[in-house]
Amino acid sequence: MSLEASVVCVADAKGGGLIAALAASIRYHLVEMTVADSPARIAAACPAAVVIAAPKAAPDVIAAIVRRVREMDGPYVPVLALSDDPGTVPSVLPMAADAAPARVAARLTSALRIRALHATLQRRAVADRAAVADHAAACPSSGHGDEPPTVLVAGRGGGYPAMTMAVAQKAGLIGALSLETARHYLEARDINGVVIGDGFSGRAIDSFLDLLRRDVRFRDLPIVVADSRVATLDFNGLANADCVRGGPDRVVAHLLPQLHLHAFGDRLRRWARSLDSKGFVDADTGLLTCDAFLRDLTRAVEEADRRVASLSLARFSFAQLDRHTGTDAARIVGRLVRATDFACQDDDGSIHVAFGDTDLTAAHVVARRIVSVLKHTMLVPDPDAPRLNPVVALVTRKPRDTAKTLLARVHPPTIAAE
Repeated sequence: MSLEASVVCVADAKGGGLIAALAASIRYHLVEMTVADSPARIAAACPAAVVIAAPKAAPDVIAAIVRRVREMDGPYVPVLALSDDPGTVPSVLPMAADAAPARVAARLTSALRIRALHATLQRRAVADRAAVADHAAACPSSGHGDEPPTVLVAGRGGGYPAMTMAVAQKAGLIGALSLETARHYLEARDINGVVIGDGFSGRAIDSFLDLLRRDVRFRDLPIVVADSRVATLDFNGLANADCVRGGPDRVVAHLLPQLHLHAFGDRLRRWARSLDSKGFVDADTGLLTCDAFLRDLTRAVEEADRRVASLSLARFSFAQLDRHTGTDAARIVGRLVRATDFACQDDDGSIHVAFGDTDLTAAHVVARRIVSVLKHTMLVPDPDAPRLNPVVALVTRKPRDTAKTLLARVHPPTIAAE
């Protein structure tokens, strides 16, 4: 991590222990400030992050600090506040006022990893202006985009309906009635946070957390355990995991800033892949652009002709699709396709997938699996609307086929895959 910037710690008289712990665990220069003078001095400190260890600080003072930080140019600067009243100031990452210093340091380090990624991509954007100019989407500039995050809510107790309703008002919702189903959804799609509601034993939750802890992909995933009856849980190794007491609104208020930050990190990683591919990968969906897909399909058809190999093509279409739902579907497909497959999303929201070295029978099996996952996990524009039912058209290469004739054959009329 960069040593050029500092971490500003805004603390009251009781913040000495936290300051000492942060100084011992982070590689940034630590600058101490009081609550009274921090809004005026914070910009001069060139902060890489701000930790507000003053639980009694007034919301308007915290808002002034955040405003000064957001006015600065450069990469994202996380603001972490120790408070028992989450959601008082938007865009502040909350932690309990009595959180252990080691937990604060772990969460700060997690946020600084996203800042380091943002700074790296901003430098690459300056160094490679030609590639950036060809991108449909510029490098994300902040931790709060127009795209709502996606939350997995697991629960089967009496509080589950209220929790899902509260989450659905602020984020995309995926519900799971068991922790086994929740594990499956984590593998199948991009998720920005997990809420574990009531109805599970402490042992089952500990087992679920242990699985997440052992997988590096989930080490920074925001997790909230919202069941007040569960005893103390082990959150070591999960930097953004908390046990939040209170109703659904309090849980959502605590989780929302972390969700936006995690979604921001996902956007940065997709943009990095797009930059690495010189613009051939779409920065929003992670799939190939349409031009790159047509180029690769043309080559795949020519190679299949030379080797007399199989090649199949599928088109997944949807009756009703808004931009967010279509992007969500494309990202799910991107996680499900095999290493030998490649895909793109058309302008009408339909998704094309080419299955290399795959005959019609095998392609049908893969397509059915993709349809099943889409049907059960894809977000819908309206929480009260029925699940979207993808329709798939599937063809396999004939001796005289070209890329264009294959594409023409998967357009309507289509056959439904149940």
